[in-house]
Amino acid sequence: MGIRIRGAGRQHRKTVVPLLAVLLAVALAPAAAAEGSEARATFAGGCFWCMEKPFDELEGVISTVSGYAGGHLEDPSYQDVTAGGSGHAEVVQVTYDPEMVSYETLLEVFWRNVDPFDAGGQFCDRGNSYRTGIFYHSAEQARLARRSKREMSRRFSRGIVTEIDTLEMFYPAEDYHQNYYKRNPVRYRFYRTSCGRDRRLEEVWGDEAGGYEITESR
Repeated sequence: MGIRIRGAGRQHRKTVVPLLAVLLAVALAPAAAAEGSEARATFAGGCFWCMEKPFDELEGVISTVSGYAGGHLEDPSYQDVTAGGSGHAEVVQVTYDPEMVSYETLLEVFWRNVDPFDAGGQFCDRGNSYRTGIFYHSAEQARLARRSKREMSRRFSRGIVTEIDTLEMFYPAEDYHQNYYKRNPVRYRFYRTSCGRDRRLEEVWGDEAGGYEITESR
């Protein structure tokens, strides 16, 4: 003859449910932390081929994607953008770990890879699609971008024409544009040199051109 203790099953369920909740929370914690450790930043600096490499050089940058932002046409093509009718700029979107590299450091690298005085394009690439710009993803990024622009304005006697605007939509560019400097290193170097990009960056930034030596300690 068995002995049944009234309420024992209910008590067992009360014990198991909180235990399952704890185990579930522990299991999900790494995934949540990983997701929270990624952030994005979007910059327009003329030809997007040339804007991937400076950010890829930074420890803490997870990936860079060339694309289009700042226009009114939905899902534009490269031809749409370069023709000038879509309103978009060529941009690079940077995915990074903010625990390893700060948004302020990304801004410093951005500035040192553009001519911030040129309102007609960048280097040999002319037209509105090659304008410079910072497209912020949050109010904090907007605040830091505007502060950074003020600092650049104090550094130079000329006006900074780089735009600062909210990112409404980002469209990745066609696959053949992605990682162009890696896939086509000879053509990339020829284009960069013939376009006068490095020469002009050195004129504006001196030894700081490219921003490759910038670290969190600076």
